[in-house]
Amino acid sequence: MYDQFASDYDRFVNWDNRLGFEIPLIEKILSEVKSPLGEPLRILDAACGTGMHALALTRAGYQVAGADFSAEMIKKAELNATSAKLELPLKAVGFGSLASAFGESRFDAVLCLGNSLPHLIQEEDIDFALIDFFACLKPGGLLLIQNRNFDAVMAKKDRWMEPQAFQEGEAQWVFQRFYDFNPDGTIGFNIVNLHRNGLSEWKSEVVSTLLRPQLRDDLQKKAIRAGFTQVRTFGTLGGDPFDPLSSGNLILVARR
Repeated sequence: MYDQFASDYDRFVNWDNRLGFEIPLIEKILSEVKSPLGEPLRILDAACGTGMHALALTRAGYQVAGADFSAEMIKKAELNATSAKLELPLKAVGFGSLASAFGESRFDAVLCLGNSLPHLIQEEDIDFALIDFFACLKPGGLLLIQNRNFDAVMAKKDRWMEPQAFQEGEAQWVFQRFYDFNPDGTIGFNIVNLHRNGLSEWKSEVVSTLLRPQLRDDLQKKAIRAGFTQVRTFGTLGGDPFDPLSSGNLILVARR
């Protein structure tokens, strides 16, 4: 899905609004970790997509590396880094292979943002990913996971999400996301991409992938089983309490 969608992803996300809101909150969470001798924290954005969070954190003075399973997303992240005139080490590598690609015990923090972890469909792959995150971190390092609140998604079974629109000159895009709830417990995640230039006819494309809904209690248990301590969950990056029926996100913070 994301190889196919990489060229349009930065149109799909309103990065100015998102980064303006999220980066200060992420920095507040990162402030829990102290780097020796006042050196910049070393951070791995483990599902960096087109690199926008990683670049924003680089601008803020952190030493950031980025990884993504999608080679096309990494290519787009490289273009974004070049455009921003910033150095951003990037590798096309997925969960479970990060420590071997970047080195063990290298990072002060690992970030897994944007509802990325639920793309792992097999339960054992989630376990392997968390063990991999643990291996990437220095002792005392911090893990931050940002998932959608699938406790609420599975309770309510709402299929449709708010559409997103983008305009660039005379070109227009509309992105409509919806879920299919499958009998085996997975979720089909679909994005309808509508595009036209000027007053021409709309052209449509649908990209789809599978998600494994990760419920709060199960993800907590998996993090503890992987070796993490001080495992905490919230409903927002700002630290609001997690409500299984009303929170928009599931935020998990843990320490090695």
